Amino acid sequence: MSLLDYLIPFALALGILIVVHEFGHYIVARVCGVKVLRFSLGFGRPLFVWRAGKDGTEWALSVFPLGGYVKMLDEREAPVAEEELHRAFNRQTVWRRIAIVAAGPLANFALAIILYWGLYSGGVEELRPRLGTPIAASAAERSGFSDGELVRSVDGHPVATWQEFRWQLLQHAFERRTVTVETINPRDEIAFRPLELAGVSVDQGEQDISAQLGLRLYRPNVPAVLGALSSGGAAERAGLKSGDKVLRIGSKKIGGWSDLVEIVRDAPGAELEVEVLRDNVPLVSKVVPTSVEEKGRTIGRIGVAVADADIRRDLMFTIVQYDFVDAFVKSVAQTWDTAALSVSVLGRMIVGEVSVKNLSGPVTIADFAGQSAKMGWAHYIKFLALISISLGVLNLLPVPVLDGGHLLYYVIEIIKGGPVSERVMEIGQQIGMALLAALMAFAFYNDINRLVAS
Repeated sequence: MSLLDYLIPFALALGILIVVHEFGHYIVARVCGVKVLRFSLGFGRPLFVWRAGKDGTEWALSVFPLGGYVKMLDEREAPVAEEELHRAFNRQTVWRRIAIVAAGPLANFALAIILYWGLYSGGVEELRPRLGTPIAASAAERSGFSDGELVRSVDGHPVATWQEFRWQLLQHAFERRTVTVETINPRDEIAFRPLELAGVSVDQGEQDISAQLGLRLYRPNVPAVLGALSSGGAAERAGLKSGDKVLRIGSKKIGGWSDLVEIVRDAPGAELEVEVLRDNVPLVSKVVPTSVEEKGRTIGRIGVAVADADIRRDLMFTIVQYDFVDAFVKSVAQTWDTAALSVSVLGRMIVGEVSVKNLSGPVTIADFAGQSAKMGWAHYIKFLALISISLGVLNLLPVPVLDGGHLLYYVIEIIKGGPVSERVMEIGQQIGMALLAALMAFAFYNDINRLVAS
């Protein structure tokens, strides 16, 4: 993938999330009668400005795009005409100010709900939680999992997809206890298997939780029979045809489709001697796999699909779809669970139970944006929803300069019966900037480490 393949999805996601967040502030401010002076996408010097509406609100695109703001009429920033005092933000009741400030993060949560709602209503293809043969001497092998088993629930929580299975494992991983996984095998035999999570590490620098446990995604042993060939691909150029059964590549016998894929992937640009069976007659061809970049690694491809693709897809994939109401309930629950887990992880970072390596900066987010966009629109929408939830949670943290810091001031104002002093707010602003700078420094440091490690 080129740099633009990452930058364009990242810029699009960033723009959508910032606009939605700031639009939440804008809409509620207008409903509360507050005059909005400027709506800016980005910080610093405006690059483009245009005015609209009866108040002449400035709509701006500024030079630093990592954020945005809504500037409202406020006596603390500039003198306000007598006839407009009732429209100044600082003259509003504390409850109206709370509503205006909270509207930004809530808009991010609402966006996530809408995105999930659309996916679940329209139907989205997901991997089934079907397990392959576990890694030797792993927790999964000790639990007795076997090839082809389908996971039905974790501690009584139903799971329909591989993603939901991993999500349940992640939620329980912090408790470091044994969970019960319900499975059903190809002979329709149900089993309840104890899975020990005590040795799992929740750390982006480590393997995925399922991999740490020795769990593998099921890979059906499909015969190495060629299906559709890409026009002009390496296989077609070598004279191979749909229906050919691959017997060997070089000196290695081919037992199934996975053997074929493995050898081809590891031989970009190398000439391979391929023996196939066509109409019961063995034939030998020379094939040179095309070099393709995938996740920073050069792999080989010859432009063929598996012959039994439909059977294989049915074993590995399922369509997740709900009716209109159930899809909404599911989307709200998904948003709530994700936000709650984010808060839990942040809390555990503070007390040292979770590594700060889990913090991600713009480089990692851009990488995820590019990879999800490459995987398809459904994956990109799920990425957008996840980042929108993260942005909402981040802005609700009780840190001055963030929305959560302002909300903290207003709560104190309600308790003490008067606003926080300007001096206290000034000191809080300085502390908040320092905390935010430290957070960004950790995030960038983690991004750099991940780049070096990859």
